[in-house]
Amino acid sequence: ERNQADVSEAKAGRADLIFLIRFRHCCLLRNQRCLLAYLYDRLLRIRALRWEYGSVLPNTVQFHMSAEEVEWFNRYKKSLATYMRSVGGEEGLDLTQDIKPPKSLYIEVRCLRDHGEFEVDDGTTILLKKNSQHFLPRWKCEQLIRQGVLEHVLS
Repeated sequence: ERNQADVSEAKAGRADLIFLIRFRHCCLLRNQRCLLAYLYDRLLRIRALRWEYGSVLPNTVQFHMSAEEVEWFNRYKKSLATYMRSVGGEEGLDLTQDIKPPKSLYIEVRCLRDHGEFEVDDGTTILLKKNSQHFLPRWKCEQLIRQGVLEHVLS
């Protein structure tokens, strides 16, 4: 507002205010760039939260977000889900499953509790009994690892 008032005076003939007007204007532009960089950084961090935590954010994280950021997160979540359903055939493709590419397609796992029969892609069935160890496809047993039925054995 002060700059606009000084611009009016400068148009009326006060040329000494031009440098002050330019200085203020440059400061405003700098502050605008800093604010946009800060908001963009927060946006990237919120996007990374979807990949880290999944589709539901913990309350401790959501508490530190504004209503607009939560709304943006929900729209991003829906957009990502729509895209994942559109690729990969009937079931879709879960892109959030492996954040880092696996070193091998098969992993060694140990059963933590009795689970019963488990069918592998080639039609082979494996009996998952407590304390038994198996060499299975990573993508096939990741869900059981998350459920606590299997644990990844690191050699």
